[in-house]
Amino acid sequence: MSEEKNFVNGMIIKLPDEKAPDFVKLKLSLKLDELGPWISAQKKEDPSVEWINIEIKEGRSGKWYAERNMWKPEAVTQPTPASSGDDIPW
Repeated sequence: MSEEKNFVNGMIIKLPDEKAPDFVKLKLSLKLDELGPWISAQKKEDPSVEWINIEIKEGRSGKWYAERNMWKPEAVTQPTPASSGDDIPW
């Protein structure tokens, strides 16, 4: 898997202003003309994608950004059944 960051185009994250109530944790803006094509590109790259997980991170500059979490579970291998009972130790 690539370690290249996959930034979410069209998603802007900001901290709420000082006048916002305590229960407001962040502000999220979605620019539809950028976010829609970005999502379509993710699906085109891997048609099996059903979910896109996004992490909100803070850069070294203090600016917040959205990055796609590219983790995928490892393929589960099915155990192969024994061909005969001859290999049973009892």
